[in-house]
Amino acid sequence: MRITVDGDACCASGLCVARADQVFDQREEDGSVVVLDSAPPPEHHEAVRAAAAVCPTGAIRLAE
Repeated sequence: MRITVDGDACCASGLCVARADQVFDQREEDGSVVVLDSAPPPEHHEAVRAAAAVCPTGAIRLAE
């Protein structure tokens, strides 16, 4: 799995961090998403898929 994020589309909701805090964080200054691990290990894939699914702007993209 590879994760990419459209930083311009991110609305800083924090839902991705709530679903997969091992993989996503938010910038202090504006709350936009930070990808901590763009190729997470398999044990995080389900949480990452859930994070991408709840992103209100579709800013998180996955390549399996």
